Amino acid sequence: MDVETRLLIILQRATGRPLGLASARGLSHAGEHAGAWLSVAALGAVADRERREDWVRAWVAVLVSHAASVVVKRLVRRVRPRHDAVTVHVQTPSRWSFPSSHAASTTTAAVVLAPLVGRWAFALPAMMAWSRMVLGVHYLTDVLSGAALGVTIGAASERCRTALQR
Repeated sequence: MDVETRLLIILQRATGRPLGLASARGLSHAGEHAGAWLSVAALGAVADRERREDWVRAWVAVLVSHAASVVVKRLVRRVRPRHDAVTVHVQTPSRWSFPSSHAASTTTAAVVLAPLVGRWAFALPAMMAWSRMVLGVHYLTDVLSGAALGVTIGAASERCRTALQR
């Protein structure tokens, strides 16, 4: 058994209790196809006219992040965890796991939404990464690579915002 599978089993045993699983499912459901983050950005664009451009830019960055992760997933074609000791607790739209689209879009959302909603947004990527692993649908390297992709796209979006403000 490889190290990543062992880590997944340890994580599931440590936190895969009913409350933990319910929390993980809820968080994963919110992040499905970046839905929650796209909704927050869209609502912000409607409600906050002064910062509408920032909200729209955030929406675009999250969408680009999700799309980029799906493209990479289809190119890499790493199969999701499959081991008798790993329990899969949710259905997934595809069998490919690398990178985690949930981790990518959530990390991008944290980077681009934090200036608009507060620093608490930076807690979301770690929580999402945990949820995807405890649910048995991603390895550690899947969520770390998704987060790296998300940071890259979020940082690029922030650089564009800063450049436009000059």
